[in-house]
Amino acid sequence: MLRHDQRQPLDLRPIRFEKHIAPHAQGSVLVSFGNTRVICSAMIDEGVPRWMKEQNVSGGWITAEYSMLPYSTLTRKQRDSSRGKPDGRGTEIQRLIGRSLRAVVDLEKLGPRTMWVDCDVLQADGGTRTAAITGAAVAVELAGRWLLSQGKVASLPVKNRVAAVSVGKVDGRVVVDLDYFEDKDAAVDMNVVMTDALDFVEVQGSGEEHVFSNADLMTMLDAARHGIQALLQKQAECLAD
Repeated sequence: MLRHDQRQPLDLRPIRFEKHIAPHAQGSVLVSFGNTRVICSAMIDEGVPRWMKEQNVSGGWITAEYSMLPYSTLTRKQRDSSRGKPDGRGTEIQRLIGRSLRAVVDLEKLGPRTMWVDCDVLQADGGTRTAAITGAAVAVELAGRWLLSQGKVASLPVKNRVAAVSVGKVDGRVVVDLDYFEDKDAAVDMNVVMTDALDFVEVQGSGEEHVFSNADLMTMLDAARHGIQALLQKQAECLAD
């Protein structure tokens, strides 16, 4: 039986990348997972955080920020600045994005500079964090190529590409790349981040008033691997253009 949007269980939504969406950033892309759309940009500052200097840590640093724009959801989402405090979910997601990128960038090759990655959700229909990671990886590689073209690094500081996808159990079936309609009713919800060597960076999974077996976990991880391989191919096509 097909899913509500006529996809097979292992099918991704239509995936699109539009490069150079932010002209003042060294790398940028608008990534779309179906109706989820995220602008990801990478900007480079010469210099590193003070804690690196104080602790004599060599190399550079990558940090990420994530936000959902007020009009990204059906009802207006209040900005953190007007709420007076950061959104806990957003803070957790931007830390995940930062970890995912630092896993695949050679910080020594990056040199004593900071790469700021911003992920701004234009439209949210499920899977914003996985779209943000997948798009941010493209923006970071574009910024790394810019550094190389300017003679600021001797070689591309990107060791691997990284992509992420959601996977879950909906109506008793394992499905990949959940939209909001599926996500809100999923018995199990998981986000998987992997490199192009198909090594895991992070796995986040939980049952929603349900439990899942070891067999379920293995099935979901295999499904996520299938989805991530397709995303990596889309990244490669974008970056080869």
